[in-house]
Amino acid sequence: MPPQPPSSRGLTPPDWLVRNLRPQQAPVNRPAVARAAVAMTLPLAVGLAVGQPAYGALASMGALSGVIGDTADAYRMRILNIAIPQLFGAIGITLGALVQGHGWSTVAAVTAVALVSGMISSIGAVASVSGLLLLLNTVIGAGLPMPGPWWAAPLLMTGGGLLVLLLALIAWPLRSGVPERTAVADAYRSVAALLATSGADGYEDARHTATQSLNQAYDLVLGHRTRHHGRSADLTRLIAQLNAITPVVEAAPAAHLSGTPLPPGIPATARHLADAVETGYRGPIGLTLPEPRTETARALDHALRHAAEVVTSPDVDPYGNGMGDGLGRPAGPRVRAARAARSAVLSAGSWRYGLRLALCIGIAQSLVSLVPVPRSYWVALTITFVLKPDFGSVFSRALLRALGTVAGLVVAAAVLSQVPRGWWDVPVMLVLAPLIPALTPRGYGYQTAAITPVILLLSDTLNREGTALLLPRLLDSLMGCAIALIAGYLLWPESWHTRVGARVADAVADSAGYVEAAFGAHTDPAARARMRRRLYRDLSVVRTEFQRALTEPPPTGRRAAAWWPLVVAVERIVDATTAARVRVKHGADPPAPAEVEQIARQLRELSEGLREVEVLYPVRTDLTGPAGSVLEPLRQEVAAARAITSPRP
Repeated sequence: MPPQPPSSRGLTPPDWLVRNLRPQQAPVNRPAVARAAVAMTLPLAVGLAVGQPAYGALASMGALSGVIGDTADAYRMRILNIAIPQLFGAIGITLGALVQGHGWSTVAAVTAVALVSGMISSIGAVASVSGLLLLLNTVIGAGLPMPGPWWAAPLLMTGGGLLVLLLALIAWPLRSGVPERTAVADAYRSVAALLATSGADGYEDARHTATQSLNQAYDLVLGHRTRHHGRSADLTRLIAQLNAITPVVEAAPAAHLSGTPLPPGIPATARHLADAVETGYRGPIGLTLPEPRTETARALDHALRHAAEVVTSPDVDPYGNGMGDGLGRPAGPRVRAARAARSAVLSAGSWRYGLRLALCIGIAQSLVSLVPVPRSYWVALTITFVLKPDFGSVFSRALLRALGTVAGLVVAAAVLSQVPRGWWDVPVMLVLAPLIPALTPRGYGYQTAAITPVILLLSDTLNREGTALLLPRLLDSLMGCAIALIAGYLLWPESWHTRVGARVADAVADSAGYVEAAFGAHTDPAARARMRRRLYRDLSVVRTEFQRALTEPPPTGRRAAAWWPLVVAVERIVDATTAARVRVKHGADPPAPAEVEQIARQLRELSEGLREVEVLYPVRTDLTGPAGSVLEPLRQEVAAARAITSPRP
């Protein structure tokens, strides 16, 4: 593309802004859209029918929080994702109502809840949403007088959220286990796509997609298994099928490094197995695999035939492949909850985030206590949504929150000025509510634009202020964004620096351990498989962190971009290690211990150096070894990774 003239370049928005505004590609979850329409409209209609529209609005607000948490595929996970946050939300609205109107006691109470909320959020995804609802509802209860007795608001809001859960579980008796089986089948299809790109462009992207798909399948199946303790035959089969695809995944890097595309029958076989998994087919499968002539071809042939046996066998042992559990049996829910709580209390990171959130909420509550601000609780609500690092970049969320609020206010202005209050609210809600799950996957700004008119419509049902709500909402949102950016972002230097470098350094160190384990004489195959799975999962997290960092303004985004070649290089190192291990297992000569030790030492040197700087730095590259060694491709990848860190002349 020819260079643009200076005037044209001056009008081009910066890359980090374009990345923030670009909608993410995601399919629309039609069942979730339908649930949102019913769950948020029905309470409003019932409230109008019985002459209590305010009660209906409160129940619809509870349903809104349920709609936001309605993201899980597995039915049992939906219970956790929706019911547990609703419990914390009920506690929050009760605490907020108890301290409402008590001046500085209210400020202290809400700030303390913010600290607890922030620390809870570090435990995991469900805990993060629970902490979010705890603080959100505390702020609402402390800033907005609730109609009826003290117990009415928590009861109605919890009821609205549980209505979403009830609608989400209606099909459970008919589709029990279907989401888990679909996830495993999707994992097989992603592996088929990986095999189809072997020796060609697009392999790295296909490998990343396969990693994400396997992560999702393992999370669903293993999370389900902790509540069944091995008694479910269907779950046992799914675990066996997931473990059976592991050798195929391990053979894929060796096939790719050969540089020759695989015969079409190999990925077609994997797709055929995916169909059998999804439909539950257990009959004979005619395999059309070419005769293997190399170590890599033998590994792939053996892995696919074993997977076919597991998929179609009427009786399976999940660990019958001789590898043991591919990810390790998770502890029970009580043990994991105790570990998570201990980690949250003892973790410096959870305390830092809790203190950041408490500081911002404390400033907001103090400010609105000293300065008369209409609908002041919206300031703290904005901070709560924006200051969620586990949801993405704080800077980006503040920007998108402001832009999304403006877009949502345009829709709200049309609704509040043109639509009469009363029964007309029902068809309006029927149109607006489905937009929330439809637009949420597109990005935070789009979610904010969808939620804003819904919240304003429900708020107007409670206080009847009409279009007078618009300007306060805009000002409060901008104030909340400003406080979050200043007190929660700029005052904390760690917010300015990308975490990509630290995560890459951890991955490099772990890859050194994986190299040693891959060729150790006494390494347990199950432990080696779990190590490889953890490495690929960690690298997937690095990719996600990298994408987040690119949405930060300079210099953070620019520094993050410099790490990308090294991220890819580390992925290729893991691939080359796995490929070498597969070749040795199927007939190639094993490497000498000195070769393994040399590569591991070079990787650890690289990891230690990366921890000391924010930008890449020069390193030496002196890897040598037997030219015909199985580790020669791995040495080349390690040398390339170390060379990437050297500045260009």
